Amino acid sequence: MKKTSTRLADGRELVYYDARDHVVRDAVDRRPLGPVSTTSEVRRDPLLGDRVAVASHRQGRTYHPHADECPLCPSRDGRRSEIPDDDYDVVVFENRFPSLAGDSGRCEVVCFTSDHDASFADLDEDRAALVLEAWTDRTAELAGLPAVRQVFCFENRGAEIGVTLGHPHGQIYAYPFTTPRTELMQRSAAAHREATGRNLFDDVVERERAEAERVVLETGEWIAFVPYAAHWPYEVHLYPKRRVPDLRALDDAARTGFPAVYLELLRRFDRIFGDGEPPTPYVAAWHQAPFGDPARDDFALHLELFTIRRTSGKLKFLAGSESGMSVFINDVPPETAARRLREVATT
Repeated sequence: MKKTSTRLADGRELVYYDARDHVVRDAVDRRPLGPVSTTSEVRRDPLLGDRVAVASHRQGRTYHPHADECPLCPSRDGRRSEIPDDDYDVVVFENRFPSLAGDSGRCEVVCFTSDHDASFADLDEDRAALVLEAWTDRTAELAGLPAVRQVFCFENRGAEIGVTLGHPHGQIYAYPFTTPRTELMQRSAAAHREATGRNLFDDVVERERAEAERVVLETGEWIAFVPYAAHWPYEVHLYPKRRVPDLRALDDAARTGFPAVYLELLRRFDRIFGDGEPPTPYVAAWHQAPFGDPARDDFALHLELFTIRRTSGKLKFLAGSESGMSVFINDVPPETAARRLREVATT
């Protein structure tokens, strides 16, 4: 992998990740951009104890542009975009409309391919491996920022999820705090360690392997399963078999095995509802241990992949019980979801 860091016209950082060492990235961003102005502020809810990012400047962000105005495509034919070069492999850059900025953290955009009409599932294994290297490198870089406590790499796919740019891309949020969901996992892990002397994540994985009915696929290095208490209609958790706290700690075998497993999962998600259905909307979320936490080695890196589509043509909405009380009601039994995901194997 070759990494080239540069700056956009307004001073934001952009990083090219190339599979070929001989590629030269010296294109200059010649757009007449003014400085980035953000109003990002993190506030703490005194009742729940969690945080809310208030970012009114995001009201002006790019919203469903036509394909020939996509800001994530390369700069070509006289049209200038966020990426100055006329082609790229993988690119990461600071978001112009960040939810978190400055002392409140950092937000980045990850472009998986220059092909506007592709999706992550369309990538070959080499490109998926390059994306993994980019996620890992960004985690390492952002871990060095004084304000950053936790790094979250994720992809939202589909208009139903709220995606406003159709180009295949993901995001990275660098939070100045430990997120509420991670804190809940940590509390559960600590209680489990106190009660049993064992690691909670290890026991969860071993239970799924032993019961087998919710396992979707398994290799020598990775295991993917629908969790026993899945919140979403189709939800898969992907774990490396050797527990590590974050992406930086994956060994070579896990890195080598990841692309085939992940691409297979994404392709199965697109086949759940039949070949005539539009692409399945999903969220793919990497859960990594917070930095500087004394219990971080007890945390297990894993990816959670889920869709809000519950059946053909119907979405799962977060209504009263879910939004009002955080009590999920799942219409699809996890065992049924796992069986369906095994049935639609693409290999």
